[in-house]
Amino acid sequence: MKRGKKYQEAAKLVDRSRLYETDEAVALVKKTAFAKFDETIEAHFRTGCDGRHADQQIRGAVVLPHGTGRSVRVLVFAKNQKVDEAKEAGADYVGGDELIPKIQNEGWLDFDVVVATPDMMGVVGRLGRVLGPKGLMPNPKAGTVTMDVAKAIADIKAGKVEYRLDKSNIIHVPIGKASFTEEQLTENFQTLADAIVKARPAALKGTFLKSVVIAPTMGPGVKLNPAKFG
Repeated sequence: MKRGKKYQEAAKLVDRSRLYETDEAVALVKKTAFAKFDETIEAHFRTGCDGRHADQQIRGAVVLPHGTGRSVRVLVFAKNQKVDEAKEAGADYVGGDELIPKIQNEGWLDFDVVVATPDMMGVVGRLGRVLGPKGLMPNPKAGTVTMDVAKAIADIKAGKVEYRLDKSNIIHVPIGKASFTEEQLTENFQTLADAIVKARPAALKGTFLKSVVIAPTMGPGVKLNPAKFG
């Protein structure tokens, strides 16, 4: 794949044979974010898990101390007094059955996170084929199936991120923007890394984290030493 001139210049700053310390890696990633927009910085953890086995699945959520730098649109499925609670807590959209055709037939997806009360999961389940592949299905492990909708919304708006294995057993999570300070990015990354290490499946034998990389949207990845994270 042919890379642009700016990418190639940024790549020269990164020693690909080296495993960096967290603070060095963060400083380098900020330097290599060359795009004209405020790039998202992502962390990528390649695990030794086999996600085909239920006891090696990883899924959870953590609130990053400095948020992700983007505003998150929250859709809540609720009824009765929970509708008012969700609206008061700052949900962008709240509803029930009437939203099904809008999402299913009209392709409405102007939201980033879906929260649902447990009594609405029968309704939300009908959207599995639409929301599932996009990673938008509410899930108790991620704290998005709950009766405490106000807390769920507050956490999400404050910078709660979900982590889960993809088909290649890699976890990809945004840890902030290139405009964040090095301290903010480092603290966000460390909070996420600690949560993922704690989520190590008991059934996993052998190495848990095979590689850890942080990278800006458009720039090269910087490798960290996975052994430092357990």
